[in-house]
Amino acid sequence: MSEITVEVWSDLVCPWCYIGKRRLERALADFDGRDEVRVVWRSYQLDPEAPATADLTLPAHLTERQGLPPEQVAEMLGRVTGIAEGDGLAYRLAEARPANTFDAHRLVHHAAGLGLGAAVQERLLAAYAQEGIALAGHETLARLAAEAGCDEAAARRALANGDHADAVREDIATARQLGITGVPAFVLDRAFLVSGAQPAEAFGRVLRELHTRGAA
Repeated sequence: MSEITVEVWSDLVCPWCYIGKRRLERALADFDGRDEVRVVWRSYQLDPEAPATADLTLPAHLTERQGLPPEQVAEMLGRVTGIAEGDGLAYRLAEARPANTFDAHRLVHHAAGLGLGAAVQERLLAAYAQEGIALAGHETLARLAAEAGCDEAAARRALANGDHADAVREDIATARQLGITGVPAFVLDRAFLVSGAQPAEAFGRVLRELHTRGAA
């Protein structure tokens, strides 16, 4: 069969994106043609105007900057934490510190060129949602990249030099062209769009259909 390309638009401070990643991985593990599937991580920013520094926790950000009542915030975060637990993720969203993710996305592109894009994507998602680490500051980002297998000094240089900024902007522009207005968004062979953190079975159905088409 021909290769299936799964492009995943996500933001690194999106708790639902991490859940969606886990569900896609579970679908791939159960898919007979998984060795013929290529997953490509694409950049998306839910808040392009977010500050570069992480001065507030997520609950404080939602209450102080978005005006949501604390009770509503606690209910929202508790709900997503419970869902994440069902997918094997131990969220600590009360400690999460959102910041502008443009540089973090540049880092994923740097890692992708080394064959480590998925590993760095995973490390950054975990750092934010499970460890309360702000994805802000080149030193922090370079350290996280090193923990995922990248050369720390090279990652720091790529961040300092502004590398891959055009790639991030291109991903965001492509998302707009494809009609993607929220993440996670999974585009399979530019033929199917799976929006949101759907159950693994939903990914499996689309993968099997593409597999059947490729084998025809």
